[in-house]
Amino acid sequence: MPATIVRAQDNVTTRRLIAERKPGHSLPAPFYTSDEIFDLDLDAIFGQHWIFVASEAEIREPGDYVTVEFGKTSLLVIRDDDENVQVLHNVCRHRGARILTPGSGSVGNLVCGYHQWTYKPDGTLIWAASAADDFDTSCHNLRKVTFRSIAGLIYVNLSDEPNDDIDEVASLVEPYFEQHQLKRAKVAKQIDLIELGNWKLTMENNRECYHCDMHPELGCTYFITWGYPEDAIPPHLQETHERYLSAEAELEHKCVERGLAYKGIEQLDTRTMGFRVQREALDGEGESYSMTGAKLVNKLLGDFDDAKLGRLSMHTQPNFWCHFMADHAITFAVLPIAPGRTLVRTTWLVHEDAVEGVDYNVDDLTYVWRETNAQDAAFVELAQRGVTDPAYIPGPYVPSEYQVDAFCNWYIDKLNVHLDAEGAA
Repeated sequence: MPATIVRAQDNVTTRRLIAERKPGHSLPAPFYTSDEIFDLDLDAIFGQHWIFVASEAEIREPGDYVTVEFGKTSLLVIRDDDENVQVLHNVCRHRGARILTPGSGSVGNLVCGYHQWTYKPDGTLIWAASAADDFDTSCHNLRKVTFRSIAGLIYVNLSDEPNDDIDEVASLVEPYFEQHQLKRAKVAKQIDLIELGNWKLTMENNRECYHCDMHPELGCTYFITWGYPEDAIPPHLQETHERYLSAEAELEHKCVERGLAYKGIEQLDTRTMGFRVQREALDGEGESYSMTGAKLVNKLLGDFDDAKLGRLSMHTQPNFWCHFMADHAITFAVLPIAPGRTLVRTTWLVHEDAVEGVDYNVDDLTYVWRETNAQDAAFVELAQRGVTDPAYIPGPYVPSEYQVDAFCNWYIDKLNVHLDAEGAA
């Protein structure tokens, strides 16, 4: 049977595809391959929901900025002269030229390279050469984007009416991050990786550890029993599971002793801003993502005096996950470029006073996740090739992939909400 072709704005076809989706199964092919569905994703998901874009540690000083691109959108995340975070559209108010090219750095003012319109880092227009005498600069500031910082993690919302579910989510998750003190961290390394697959395949791949036997470096410290129901641990992972239970008991004792939040909260598809947060033990030395589990940074985050505190992990729909250890933190942003191309931005953060070459080595710090990301990119590409094949039929998830199913449930629900709103308009 030939692949379904989705026409632009053909909500009937999209509704039919949604109806065809079987719970507990992967999505029909057009959700991964269609240009029209990709455009719908940008409108209904990335245009309506809270999207992670950067951490405050990436813009520590006034003028520091990082650009964030997804679809046709380009944003500037920048710290202004008053040391406040600003998120601005990277579109000049003169004739629409991009102001900054993709990347990060530091600026005094924002100067459009086309006709030199000049803006302060907070977006205020301060110079437009040869403008008419009655030109009002105050009417041509850069357009601001609604954002919210959760413990130093910056989320944006492009909707004209951003949902306020993020307020309750923030109140639930911020206690987990407080003692890591992300605002006192700095970037040790940031790597952009282009995966040759749809953004949803990238997220789905991250939401299960069914394939984690294929991550030898990660498996040195990450308990690859993650996601398996207690009564469904495979025989070859029983020994690993016993170590996990022992490490978890030790970690729980430490968390209670230190007042660290650790218990899991999982609301992946039961609210507008789906999320999951939990502090869990690491294997080996139990301190960090190294080949032995030993810490990778001598200067610990915040005021921690013990490196063996496992990993604090959070996932938020639709594009973010992170791992916070005592010695460093790693954030991951998933940004759609095209139906079959996705940017995965990985950022390693260390204490602001940690010294490269003294307290940490960048190659060692990044090794496990550089290897893991490369392996995951290969899996995503394999999946993209498969779902593009006319022979593809959505297959069933196994029990340990329940979070993949939750991601798809959340995604489909948000498409329905968007289509209903369009129909009512």
